[in-house]
Amino acid sequence: MAADEERTDWATRLSRVECRNVTCLRPPPPFWTEASGARVRDADGNTYLDFTGAFGVAFAGHRHPMVVERIRQQADRLIHGMGDIQPPAVKVEFLEKLAAHMPWPESRTILGLSGSDAVEAALKTAQLATGRTGVIAFEGSYHGLTLGALATTHREHFRRPFTDRLADHVHYLPFPSSPEGAEQVLARVSSLLSNPVSVPVGAVIVEPIQGRAGVRTPPDGFLAELGERARAGGALLIGDEVFTGMGRTGALLACDPEGLVPDLVCLGKALGGGMPLSACCGPPQVMDAWPPSTGEAIHTSTFLGHPLSCAAGLGFLAALEADGLAERARRLGDRAIGFLARELGGQEDVVEVRGRGLMLGVELARRARGAAPAAEVAERALALGLIALPAGEDGNVVELTPPATLAGAELEKGLGILVRAIRSAR
Repeated sequence: MAADEERTDWATRLSRVECRNVTCLRPPPPFWTEASGARVRDADGNTYLDFTGAFGVAFAGHRHPMVVERIRQQADRLIHGMGDIQPPAVKVEFLEKLAAHMPWPESRTILGLSGSDAVEAALKTAQLATGRTGVIAFEGSYHGLTLGALATTHREHFRRPFTDRLADHVHYLPFPSSPEGAEQVLARVSSLLSNPVSVPVGAVIVEPIQGRAGVRTPPDGFLAELGERARAGGALLIGDEVFTGMGRTGALLACDPEGLVPDLVCLGKALGGGMPLSACCGPPQVMDAWPPSTGEAIHTSTFLGHPLSCAAGLGFLAALEADGLAERARRLGDRAIGFLARELGGQEDVVEVRGRGLMLGVELARRARGAAPAAEVAERALALGLIALPAGEDGNVVELTPPATLAGAELEKGLGILVRAIRSAR
């Protein structure tokens, strides 16, 4: 069977068993069968360079040996436990290792399986700690699609079908792009927190760098001042580091170089090394707003502290340190931005190359009509052997979040393909 026919066959089979809203099948996508490092193989036998890190999950690379070995060892002993009743010992080991990486002297954590889980836990924690249910979020934000998280996610594409089910106490403010804009936003934050509103605000939730909105970074000093304004007004600052955290931007947390120590941190994606794992972390004085369990937790799930996920998380944390992944992300990111700036400088359809570490975006000029430009670039790149994703509400940003284990030659090859795809997509 020819490659195109085989891909179509997989798509046809999937269409018969999966809800049609889940996977876009026109044109039929590659169906992955194997991955290692920054390389992915599909069911047709094609090999690609993965510059998405599989939605940012494979920051340590696909199937990092330390992650795989931890999973293998754990699978030989215990695959499932009872996380909040009779916990697996590996959950304790993972939480201890994770706490050592957090920005407070002591840390307490609620584990989950997805970034949405972590955000839900953070929003509940903020309500318990402050007694307030109102939330300040930002235009362009993406915090997940479960109902509580979705209420703080800005994009109408996700919200519109479920508007009637969403909480209406979220205040959206612009995500600033200039110092002047930052001052205006901060003034509005202070106003919302100091003036009586129908639903008092207890949480401010922010992505240090907005990912799905197109790798948008705020002005220097904004995040630190945002945290100060939030606390002065009696609210908690939730740093949504699901995408940015655990080294991707060249620091353990993207908040770190901005001088912000959040009251709560949400983690996910890279944290599990490829296994589903997320965390809402905070210091005891915040997390102890939760009552002690008397045998029935009020926020839990069947797979909380899943042994294989916790083992994978231990493997990822070991790789993070052993391979110096945060520093590698910083160095590779600097090289990538320099290369793209040189090669794409002067391109009339390239607006900006931006990002930090290995969270990069190439913003393209918007079009009056027709296909989103970044989607067209991603399609051309795929045909040349590179996996990249479109981002931004208008689909005008090519987003790059490759593994930090990327070899120098792989970085150059992938960036070269991207440049070719951008130059030819006109």
